[in-house]
Amino acid sequence: MFIVCVAACPTGIAHTYMAAEALEMLGKKNGWEIKVETQGSTGIENEITEDDIARADGAIIATEILIDGVERFELLTKLECSVADPIKQPDAVYNTMMHLINNK
Repeated sequence: MFIVCVAACPTGIAHTYMAAEALEMLGKKNGWEIKVETQGSTGIENEITEDDIARADGAIIATEILIDGVERFELLTKLECSVADPIKQPDAVYNTMMHLINNK
């Protein structure tokens, strides 16, 4: 399973990168291939491409702000959550994403 993710917080520093790391760990733990794009004070890093989106099974948008390019994900099964959720509740994020994918 391939999941694309975006992590972003208002300042784009600590929580953005903590969430990105938590999402990558979530992927490893559950056998997902993960690509995490971060949006913050340094701009967009590890940008998700059209090819990534075309092969993705779903998207996790973990943000506290309106992200650039949100429309890219409109055709994907998508979980929108707080940037803190992957950090504090990774199992809930996983279970919710799997529920969405399995019930689309």
